[in-house]
Amino acid sequence: MENIINYFNTIPTHHRTFFLVGGLTFFLVLESGIPLFRFNYRKTKHAMINLFYTLTTLVINLIGASLILWAATYNSIHSTGILNMVQLPYWATILCGLLILDFVGAWLVHWMEHKVKWMWRFHVIHHSDQYVDVTSGLRHHPGESVFRLLFTSLAVFISGASFGIVMLYQTLSGFFAHLTHTNIRAINFLEPILSKILVTPNFHKIHHHYVLPHTDRNYGNIFSIWDHLFGTTIKVDNMDTLTYGIDTHMDKKETEDIKTMLLIPFKEYRRPVGAKFDNK
Repeated sequence: MENIINYFNTIPTHHRTFFLVGGLTFFLVLESGIPLFRFNYRKTKHAMINLFYTLTTLVINLIGASLILWAATYNSIHSTGILNMVQLPYWATILCGLLILDFVGAWLVHWMEHKVKWMWRFHVIHHSDQYVDVTSGLRHHPGESVFRLLFTSLAVFISGASFGIVMLYQTLSGFFAHLTHTNIRAINFLEPILSKILVTPNFHKIHHHYVLPHTDRNYGNIFSIWDHLFGTTIKVDNMDTLTYGIDTHMDKKETEDIKTMLLIPFKEYRRPVGAKFDNK
């Protein structure tokens, strides 16, 4: 275990790039072989649109990496953060670090994006994708990428996780972002078992159904335990009944136009059916 963390503590950039591109390529091939839905869409055009959002996310994360590094270094020097205040076996330190990072840096900020109107305005871009596939995982407005970065940094500061644990988490998070959006049909007997602990493709795709209450359920990133714990899970008996997108933005001419979508947070708010926010 220690060797793994030591590796991620000094992981070269080209190794991280390999994990990202390799995972993306693997799931692209996989979803071509066992798709959940056979979309009638221009896959290359769809991928190029989502690639733009992915690149902006990567650039922001690259620029903001110094903030995460600062938080990890501060904890190391001053012995701050939860993991520096308790004595645990090494494996438990890693597991607790991953859990705290996942809760604060992913689940909590995602939940807030659905509960705070100004944050939701940015998050709409992710939900506007009507053809959820592996390229949808990092389809985020640059503004959303910024406050997700801030929450990740906060998670590092609170947890006291070492830089190696943080990099392990970031790598797993990227893997799950690809996996859970991949357009693949689940293995039926494994799905109910795995989804009790981990976020599976089916578990997350329900979150991408175009209307409430599904949109406001299944927030998990890596671990589904947070949704089970806080009562934010929802099941669908037949995955074929899902329709992707968000009911306020179903015009493909709009959702496939990058400039239009980048301006969505600054335009008039549109109330979804069964709206979670008032008219203000």
